[in-house]
Amino acid sequence: MNKKEMEEQIIQNYQKDENMMILVFAQWCVNNDLDPVDLYTKAYPNQSKNTALLQGIDLTVPKEESGHIDNQTVLGVLSLFGNDDLAFVVSEEIQKQQKK
Repeated sequence: MNKKEMEEQIIQNYQKDENMMILVFAQWCVNNDLDPVDLYTKAYPNQSKNTALLQGIDLTVPKEESGHIDNQTVLGVLSLFGNDDLAFVVSEEIQKQQKK
């Protein structure tokens, strides 16, 4: 494998992992009766429509069909990819839910 092929493989792997992070976030939102687009917009109000997020939302299942996604899991995945603003918004939602 030459250097260019290796770089392309690394990029593809990162994109797959990023898509998994988006799916975890979107499914966590569905499981907690939250709108993933709304939360994303709160975190990143100046960004245009996020196509990857919309694709991730399309892959979610109803919460009755989904496995549980722990709050710390979604926060960890978001932080791993540097989505600290989104992790902050998710943390606020978790706190709201815990107060109910």
